Amino acid sequence: MKREKSFVDKRRKEILEKLVREPELKVEQLAAMFHVSPITIRRDLQFLEDQKLLTRFYGGAAPTKQAGRIAGQDEVSLYRNLIAQYAATLVEDEDSIFINTSRNALSVIRYIDKQNVKVITNNGHAIRCEHPGGVSVFLTGGELRYPKEALVGEFAERNLLKVYAKKAFVGCSGISLECGVTTENSNEVNLNEIMLRRATKAAYILADHTKIGQNSSFRTCSIERVTHLITDEKAPEEILDSFREKGIEVHQVSKKDVF
Repeated sequence: MKREKSFVDKRRKEILEKLVREPELKVEQLAAMFHVSPITIRRDLQFLEDQKLLTRFYGGAAPTKQAGRIAGQDEVSLYRNLIAQYAATLVEDEDSIFINTSRNALSVIRYIDKQNVKVITNNGHAIRCEHPGGVSVFLTGGELRYPKEALVGEFAERNLLKVYAKKAFVGCSGISLECGVTTENSNEVNLNEIMLRRATKAAYILADHTKIGQNSSFRTCSIERVTHLITDEKAPEEILDSFREKGIEVHQVSKKDVF
């Protein structure tokens, strides 16, 4: 399962790189290059379009402005992907998990290789997110807010308050000693807090090194409420040490990791 996902991810990255260099390539040409069916290529293009990296048209697709940078997978993107892969290794058979509107947290779903896993999320992008056969996805419902496609509001909150999950994986805009876990969107604060509070076994904050020691506008919870942080090897060690002094278990990924 992991090998198959890795192969698909690699093919999609290479498709994006080719379209950045040769945007005139058509579906049939890409299918021949990668020795797969046109249906598979269309599925790959749809995935890349969902990630805002391509704009599809009849017979092919054109890269967006940010595609050139992403095609080479910058360092932050690499670490975020490793964080998602590591988080997926923490999921066990029969787990129920919360995932918030963070794109990094949503990526965890793709790497889960366990059975009978229930994902409860207010991330509208989950509708189009590929997930293994052993994973079931439940949306909270609520008001759909664009462009992030977050499900928010009292309806979403009431539904979340009816359930518990064993684990929560919550992305953020920043995490610091002073402000705790913060987000850019006020309407997501209550939902993030509910997920952290109603995770019965463990709650994980996902934050790459660019978010460590940073503060955003709205606080999800204080630093004292955080028990687990998943970050990467470039996170400032002095700040991580201060987190550890608060009793936070810090999990770090590195470029050498293979999950």
